[in-house]
Amino acid sequence: MAYKRNPMRTERVCSLARYVQALLPTAGITASTQWLERTLDDSAIRRITIPEAFLATDACLILTANVARGMTVFPRVVQRNLDESLPFMATENLLMEGVRAGGDRQDLHERIRVHSIEAMRRIREEGEPNTLVELLEGDDAFAWARGRMSELLEPGKLIGRAPRQVRDFLEEVVEPALAGRTGATGDDVCV
Repeated sequence: MAYKRNPMRTERVCSLARYVQALLPTAGITASTQWLERTLDDSAIRRITIPEAFLATDACLILTANVARGMTVFPRVVQRNLDESLPFMATENLLMEGVRAGGDRQDLHERIRVHSIEAMRRIREEGEPNTLVELLEGDDAFAWARGRMSELLEPGKLIGRAPRQVRDFLEEVVEPALAGRTGATGDDVCV
């Protein structure tokens, strides 16, 4: 399609990844007929499957790195998507806060459900921006949240331990794996 920026490369990654996935059953089928005896009937499949899997995976990584190098982030588009989706994603937190404020869980859940359906209807049928926050603020059952919605809808409150998990993964797995491998991919590898 003409509007796509990197369709050929990303579609090639998808195709190669599918090929690698399709290689997996050959190992299982071979193992199931050998009964773990390590007979020689696996030699041909091993000589074909293992190198092909590594070559195709390597090609996926090279292509993905190439696409990622040219990636552009559009902050206004990210913000628009957050504005549209965040109120729905935060409903569980709003429900818990409402219960802490003395509300009945079942009643609050039903009100959130009704308001969410109405907000989504307006988005889909009328092309309006997300009005869930306004609908909830107009509901007396959520009077406790009036003036606090921006605080309650702070994206950082919805990501849990993700920042720490990413940091740990980079420090404990990625950085040690990349140590001393400058130029291994033809480019400097860094995180």
